[in-house]
Amino acid sequence: MRTDTCALGPYRPDLVETYWRWEQDPGLMIGYGRQAPESLEARTEGMAAQLRGGNIRFTVYDTTAETPTPVGVTTLLPDDSVRTAEYVVMLAPEARGRGFGTRATRLTLDYAFHITNLRMVWLKVLAPNTAGVRAYEKAGFKPAGRLREAGYWLGTTCDEILMDALATDFTGPSALKQQNPPTH
Repeated sequence: MRTDTCALGPYRPDLVETYWRWEQDPGLMIGYGRQAPESLEARTEGMAAQLRGGNIRFTVYDTTAETPTPVGVTTLLPDDSVRTAEYVVMLAPEARGRGFGTRATRLTLDYAFHITNLRMVWLKVLAPNTAGVRAYEKAGFKPAGRLREAGYWLGTTCDEILMDALATDFTGPSALKQQNPPTH
């Protein structure tokens, strides 16, 4: 799945060290509210479990250069019994602020609603992460609630904002529909 500047591809075990490097970035750790780094050995073991699990993971690619370059990961954590999923995105430090978060999120929602047939996707974002909130809103998420003092931002408690996107609200161009027109 792709746009003119961004694509989603398979989650790849050969990129575990790249994913791990991104996860150790302090900016990402702040945004996730995670306080401790992880060893590459633990991350490699965790990836083996992730590849066996029932979650949907994509590598995000920057397609503006001649060769597509990995710049992030998107994940859907589905609850099949109610056809919903939690959404998580991780971007490389060098990819932030360039619109990849919005485009990758939009492509992942496109997949969630048109391939997986989910009816709703939700996420939590720390309230001080205003850039993340804006990117999610541009991609189609709407505020759905707030968990007071549920997270940490630079050592201080903060709220987590709940956001959701509904299949019925997912309007506008669909990369999947454009790339797979109906046959008659």
